[in-house]
Amino acid sequence: MLIVRATKKLRQRLGSAVPHDGEPSTTLLGEWYAAALPWRPQQLILLVNERTLLPVLMPLAPSATAPSRIGPEIAATLTAHQAPAAVVDGELDQTRECRLGPTTNRSVVGIMNEFSHLADVYRRTDPDIDLGRMARTLAATPCSPLYRRHISPDRELQAFLQQVRHPL
Repeated sequence: MLIVRATKKLRQRLGSAVPHDGEPSTTLLGEWYAAALPWRPQQLILLVNERTLLPVLMPLAPSATAPSRIGPEIAATLTAHQAPAAVVDGELDQTRECRLGPTTNRSVVGIMNEFSHLADVYRRTDPDIDLGRMARTLAATPCSPLYRRHISPDRELQAFLQQVRHPL
């Protein structure tokens, strides 16, 4: 089961999504955080993984199906970052059920705010940029919570996947 810690605005937009009842996320990467990006003409959802700070961008509309589309979007992003097929398939399997809860980690919320500002700059600079490329560009951004480890979310993800493949 995937637990998505969404901002209040996004939880209100997704209204009918199953609420989080305190159970833990069963995915390898753990919980994800989400916020709505109210851009025009296309509104987006920005997802950020709590463990690696890996960003994922996806269309918000139609909002009724957004929770069921989060897992496949995460899987597509993992594939774009050359995650092993077994990891991608495992995450996709574990994300079939998605529950929404309130945000609890202010550091990740701060990173989401920074990513949303950067994404807006990328969108204005290159109006033809696709969501996948924008997310990969965001993933290469140095993040202060990762300075003592691997500096950027893409490197943090690769180090995490390496650790999963070859535990100490």
